[in-house]
Amino acid sequence: MELTNKVALVTGGGTGIGRATSLELARLGAVIAVNYSRSEQEALETVQQIIDQGGQAIAVQADVSRDVEVRAMVEQIAATFGRVDVLINNASITKHIPLENLDAATEEVWDQLLDVNVKGMFFCARAVAPYMKQSKQGAIVNLGSIAGNTGSGSSLPYAVSKAAVHGLTKSLARALSPEIRVNAVAPGAVATRWWTGREAQMLRLAPNLLLQQIATAEDIARFICSVVVQEALTGQIITVDSGQTL
Repeated sequence: MELTNKVALVTGGGTGIGRATSLELARLGAVIAVNYSRSEQEALETVQQIIDQGGQAIAVQADVSRDVEVRAMVEQIAATFGRVDVLINNASITKHIPLENLDAATEEVWDQLLDVNVKGMFFCARAVAPYMKQSKQGAIVNLGSIAGNTGSGSSLPYAVSKAAVHGLTKSLARALSPEIRVNAVAPGAVATRWWTGREAQMLRLAPNLLLQQIATAEDIARFICSVVVQEALTGQIITVDSGQTL
């Protein structure tokens, strides 16, 4: 897929991997809709960075766990730019809970993580699919995690939610073919705001980094963009973890 003038929605696009991906897609010529739920200032800063670099972008608010807000957001993007070609399902949340502390994995925690991390990705994919099918070409990249493969991570509900994202990716790839490609990128440890102040814990969870470096948001963003443009790829869960799980 050639990205020049394509319209890309990046959920959670104002911070971390989302911001890095928004900037990289814009650098490659895409028009960016930077979604945010509460981080309005960060989203507006991302938009301004894109504009300052000669790109085109808007900020759009929606809680991805609420279907009605997702549908309104996508309608706004389509009304503004006339199309939606790319979806980066990046918006995710976590809770830092030791795996063995089952009591701390409350019903509220489960509902929060599954609502955003899984249902939110489905809602966004469902909302953009008609526009992509209309243009007979679209690409969706879901942000998974090696936690979804290993069962270990910031919490048990988080790991399970990311395993569900991997399953969702495969099911959507079947449901939306042949017009829309759906893949997932599963990072290992990434230096983002979620781990600020918890660097020692992150290193304990990632002791086997063959490349001896924690990935940056920019590392993951560049790979996400390479998945977007690869037209012979769908239904794949691709690990990017500096050799952590080898």
